[in-house]
Formats: sequence, C-alpha cells, structure tokens
Amino acid sequence: MEWTEVNIYTSTPAIELLCSKLEDIGIKGFAIRDSEDFKEFLENKNGQWDYIDDDLMGLSDCETCITIYLPGNNQGSDMLSAVRSMLAELKSTDSENAYGRLEAELSSIREEDWANNWKKYFKPVNVGEKLVIKPSWEEYNGDGNRIILEIDPASSFGTGQHHTTRLCLELLEKSIKDGDKILDMGCGSGILSIGAVLLGAENAVAVDIDENSAATAAENAVKNHIPNEKYKTYFGNILSDEKLAEEINAKYDIITANIVADVLIAMKDYFARYMKNNGILIVSGIITERTDEVADAIESAGFKKLEISTKEGWTAVKFIKN
Repeated sequence: MEWTEVNIYTSTPAIELLCSKLEDIGIKGFAIRDSEDFKEFLENKNGQWDYIDDDLMGLSDCETCITIYLPGNNQGSDMLSAVRSMLAELKSTDSENAYGRLEAELSSIREEDWANNWKKYFKPVNVGEKLVIKPSWEEYNGDGNRIILEIDPASSFGTGQHHTTRLCLELLEKSIKDGDKILDMGCGSGILSIGAVLLGAENAVAVDIDENSAATAAENAVKNHIPNEKYKTYFGNILSDEKLAEEINAKYDIITANIVADVLIAMKDYFARYMKNNGILIVSGIITERTDEVADAIESAGFKKLEISTKEGWTAVKFIKN
C-alpha cells in the first residue's frame, strides 16, 4: 500500500482541536511541528546539551503543522476530502484568524496524480438490496436487477466504499417512499441524495460547505440522468449563513448528514427546523465511541432514535421526528 503525506498548516491554539477532529474522521496518528513547543523545550531542557542539530533549530520559527498519512486508495481520497471539508467549516467560524491558514497540502505528489492514482481501487460495489455504485470510468456487467448509481467523486467525499456512506445508503433504502423530498447536508459527491432519487424520492436538495463538492454533486446528478428540476445544489455553511439557511428552508421527508460528530451536534436544531413531523433523519460519520453523545444531542432536539448500524468502528443512526 502506498501512503501520501498530508501537511495541515494551522496555529498552536488549534492543535488540540484539530487532533480531536482528525480522530473523528478516523485518523488516529499524526506528527506535530510547533515552534511554541520547541521554545518550551529549549527553556526547560534537562541534562547537558552541547549541540542541537540545525534541522531541529529550524523548529524555532516554523509554521505550526500537523502531518498525517493517508492510504493511496479510495478510502484515503474520502479521508482527504473529509479533512478539507472539516478545515473549511472550521475556517468559516474563525473570524479572528486564531487558527492559522487551516490548509491541507500534499507532499511529494501532484494533486492531479493523487486524483488519478486511487482510481484503480474504486470498482463497482453492491450496496443494500437494490443499488450498485459504479465509478464513471468502469463498466458494470453484474446483476441487471440492481439500480446503477454512477459516481465520479473528483475531490469530494463519497465513493460508496467508506463504511459511513454504505451504512447511510442501506438505511435510506429501507426508508425511502415514492415522492419523498430529500435534504442532503454535507453532500460531498452527492451520493446519498442521488441514491435517494434513484430509489424513488421525488426531488432532492444537496448542500455542502465546499464549493467543489456542490458542483461535483450537480455533475453526478446529470450523470445519473436526474433532471435539473429534481436536484438542486447549494454551497455554504448554514451554521453561519442565515441567508442560505432560509433559502433551503422547507419541510423535508428525509434528511441525510454524513459529516462528523461535532458538526452533527451543532446542526441538531436545523434538522428539526427542516424536518416534517414523522420525517426520517439519517446521520453518520460518527466513530462508535461518540455514538451516544451524538444520539443524545439529536434526541434533545425532538427526535426519537429508531435504529443504529455499525461497521468497523463507524456508526450510522436513524431517527424519526416526534
């Protein structure tokens, strides 16, 4: 397996917060370079130090950086997209620029190479009882009874290979009724909302904080022959943009949100705002250790937990609005 180094540039005050958010994405290991930490070492070092390597001395004025390593496959692509969406969300709330650049840069590999290298791992995969997810560059000659969901994620989250996406689609398949109206929060590639329409939903609204993701979702809807009037995308952060929050304001039959725990908790009142009575909410992107925390927060906003699905450390939860 090939691994790619990703450097996340930030500031000292943001290190603990970012590490926590990276763990929520499923990234458990990271290296940190921080000038403040090195200055503290110089001031409080123990023992006899006759010499400190020049490379180490370079840490005295370095830009704070958290380094992670992602596998060079479709899962790594999904993780990179999740990292960038998380950074964009955090940046939108950092009005005082206390958290530095909040940018992720690949090391020793061009963006276009990364975007192509992992494609060899993305093959058609059956999900649930009805869907098969197929990348646009692959042929599918399998079960003719399955609905083909064609996805080109570009740099957006959502290939269908990640457990959180598959768990959501499986819960969606059991929940969709003909004519349902769908809201997909943090849509990424659009895989959940497009899958919902293919399964019988009347129309869908897809929202993402990343502009490229919103554009990719719209393109994927076209790939799946969904008319423009049945699929609409928006770019922005409803938590900080009331104009956007009002623009998508309607009552939906089903809301999906495959994000991370902290954002799901922050959005709980918006889920209630946009949901019809007895409507279904499906959330994921939750590491199993935080399942109860997220479920309790959403239930406090007027929802009742119906079903929990787990797979290899990830959880999706289905709720109904009381």
